[in-house]
Amino acid sequence: MGIMSFIKSQLIDVIEWLDNSNDLLVYRFPDQDHEIKMGAKLTVRPGQAAIFVNEGKLADVFLPGLYTLTTQNMPVLTTLRSWKHGFNSPFKAEVYFVNTKQFIDQTWGTRSPITLRDAEFGVVQLRAHGTYAIQIVEPRTFFEKIVGTNYAITTDEIEGQLRSIVIRAFTVGIGKMKIPMLDLAAAYEEIGDQVRQKMEKEFLEYGLALPKFIIENINVPPELEKAILARGAMNTLGDLNQYTQYQAAQAMREGASVPGGAAGQAMGLGAGFAFGNMMMSNMAGAQAAPQQRSPFMPGAPAQAVQAAPVACPACKAPNAPGSKFCSGCGGKLGAGTHPCAKCQAEVPDGSKFCNSCGQPQ
Repeated sequence: MGIMSFIKSQLIDVIEWLDNSNDLLVYRFPDQDHEIKMGAKLTVRPGQAAIFVNEGKLADVFLPGLYTLTTQNMPVLTTLRSWKHGFNSPFKAEVYFVNTKQFIDQTWGTRSPITLRDAEFGVVQLRAHGTYAIQIVEPRTFFEKIVGTNYAITTDEIEGQLRSIVIRAFTVGIGKMKIPMLDLAAAYEEIGDQVRQKMEKEFLEYGLALPKFIIENINVPPELEKAILARGAMNTLGDLNQYTQYQAAQAMREGASVPGGAAGQAMGLGAGFAFGNMMMSNMAGAQAAPQQRSPFMPGAPAQAVQAAPVACPACKAPNAPGSKFCSGCGGKLGAGTHPCAKCQAEVPDGSKFCNSCGQPQ
């Protein structure tokens, strides 16, 4: 190989980058200590920008197109090298290709729960996650703030910094909006737009745009989720007594279909619901009715000492407490009684006191 052939092999006359990656933001053209030929062809494809750097100083930026490198279209580099007009000798410079396409499906998520105050449920904690897209819109700014002397920059290398911006903006945004917990699912788009507008200014400081920000889900703790579901069930059912009766009927139906001991358990569960329903009804009646006091238990409501119906010894028909004759057969009730010596009221045999006047017997 002659000296001229060797010199020619050391000159770069075609500069281009074919991007086959999905995550490469910046790529340095491998010059391998070769010099760039004045008049070399520079190809910048759509979705790319080319940046020339001279001794660590950012020089000219080329947008998509086909260029023949001359001092006329490299004004900054020409000034840095103090070239005169028409200079056409080979030169050294670092060439970086910047990928200006959109990088979609970048993920974000809250590592720690966000604590908020809700008007209905009080202090609550939630987590959220989703995706976003980034795009380099200011190659010069991005290169100065992010690239430096790196040979290549991928999305993974700046993911941590961007995620911090996203989560901080989301936390502040959702806190200021004060959307009720039950309405969050319907407000994902509204929250996303508000947060994206806040983040755009910070992203632009790095030469980046944020064309898309999506909230996929906002999660609440299991305890709060159960409370929300229970609240919805109660609103749907409406009347608590009807709900209790329904649960009792369901338990009894399940008990009939379950063999052995499981049936008894299900029946017991139904009886428990029925008892609870009865207790709630009694409590409601006690609050609504006038509080009559018993003469035998001072301070206690009369409902607490109501006597059970009296069964006729002859026909077994039930009779109201205090009845002397059966309403079914006309037979005398209270067999085994004697009149009180003082008030003549019927007193069961063996009683020590009259249940009407208290006279000792």
